[in-house]
Amino acid sequence: MDRRQFIKKSVTASVATGVVASVAATVGVSPAHAKRKIKWKMVTTWPKNFPGLGSGANHLAKLINEMSGGRMKVKVYGAGEMVPAFEVFDAVSKGTAQMGHASAMYWKGKTPTAQFFSGLPFGFTAPEMNAWLYHGGGMKLWQELYADFGLVPAAAGNTGVQMAGWFNHQINDLTDLKGLKMRIPGIGGEVLEKAGGTSVNIPGGEVYTSLKSGAIDALEWIGPYNDMAFGFHKIAKYYYYPGWQEPGTTLESMINKEALEALPDDLQNIVLMACRSANADMAAEFTAKNSSSLEILKTKHKVNIKRLPDDVLKELRTIANDIVSDTASKNPMAKKVYESFSQFRKQVAAWHDVSELAYFNARGLG
Repeated sequence: MDRRQFIKKSVTASVATGVVASVAATVGVSPAHAKRKIKWKMVTTWPKNFPGLGSGANHLAKLINEMSGGRMKVKVYGAGEMVPAFEVFDAVSKGTAQMGHASAMYWKGKTPTAQFFSGLPFGFTAPEMNAWLYHGGGMKLWQELYADFGLVPAAAGNTGVQMAGWFNHQINDLTDLKGLKMRIPGIGGEVLEKAGGTSVNIPGGEVYTSLKSGAIDALEWIGPYNDMAFGFHKIAKYYYYPGWQEPGTTLESMINKEALEALPDDLQNIVLMACRSANADMAAEFTAKNSSSLEILKTKHKVNIKRLPDDVLKELRTIANDIVSDTASKNPMAKKVYESFSQFRKQVAAWHDVSELAYFNARGLG
């Protein structure tokens, strides 16, 4: 290299260093942190790249990578790639991975209170859940609950109102649920058991084969978008609605607290804001894709779509309210979350009676 080339390269390097330092100073980051490349692992409970859920985890990772300007690199692992689906909570808590993408209802064995931050039977819809979390004190309670496990929770997606599930016989009254072996997790599964059925909690990747083989008699997964992707319409006769068990299920990103706090302030904010953005995006995606997928299931696949009878829904609601109330009595933290949840649900229901519910009814007139 001759002298002129050496000087040119030196000047270029100096300018680049100066730009990094200048940008870092502008956003309050030291030049050392600005140059630092941080690699995180995100483990999920979903099949790799599965539409909606798996792709939602991918989207979250991409947001963090891009918003950080390449200073962070989050790699996503599908269920079973790094840890089994239902070991995601422990993996992030122990620091094996820095992030997880899952549903809090899966962790009732760790703390039953976690289910309040996912989807409760006859609970919050997606907009109601977000309102409670962001503006009704729910997020503060969620953070308090997960702090004991060394985790920081964040809402990172929402499925919206789900379907009640796939069955191979009709549901005309509550007796049709007796003896039924159904894949249904969380408190929804407890409700089924009180109604005389058996709940089975298995990872998404095993659901199709379990129904096809007869290991289970029925299942609920999410809605038309995801259910059609799994091909449930090929092995079940009836598709029931509404999704009483999960009216607006929040997907979570759990973050290892030590890993998050080790980041500079701007990257901590980027991680949390990326979760908030992913939360809104997934809800919009499910609304769009469920509507188009439902049309395909009806017109192309001739799926028999049926509404659960009102009497069945009323009985399930009574059982669900008793179980949720009992869950709240387990410990002081559960009671505190339940009181906040109940008060906000009553408040938001009064508003929706004169807003969204009234509007939907008016829109359907004539």
